[in-house]
Amino acid sequence: MRLFFLDLLALLLFAWVGLRSHGLPVSLEGLARNVLPILFVWLLLSPFLGTYRRPSWSSLLLSWLLAVPAGLWLRGMILGEGFGPGFFVFLGVAMAFSLLFLLLFRGLAKLLRLW
Repeated sequence: MRLFFLDLLALLLFAWVGLRSHGLPVSLEGLARNVLPILFVWLLLSPFLGTYRRPSWSSLLLSWLLAVPAGLWLRGMILGEGFGPGFFVFLGVAMAFSLLFLLLFRGLAKLLRLW
């Protein structure tokens, strides 16, 4: 359960940085709009991928690799955004920064022996 909350914090930090980097205010609505679609897919897939049942770097990376793009696609569908070249640039940046925060938080968990 601790790892889930660390992953959630990592994804919230990712959304917070994204909002701030675009000059948008950090609000509950903005965080929810950007995190909930990813979190929905993450929670849907994690039992099948063993993300928390058998936590490992590989299960984290597989969860990230599947949930973040699918969550961003879902977010785009909900918001009615297009999937042109801009989406793929956004996807690349989002994949890099979400992975950075997930690895930092999981590394911290490893260091503090929470995992």
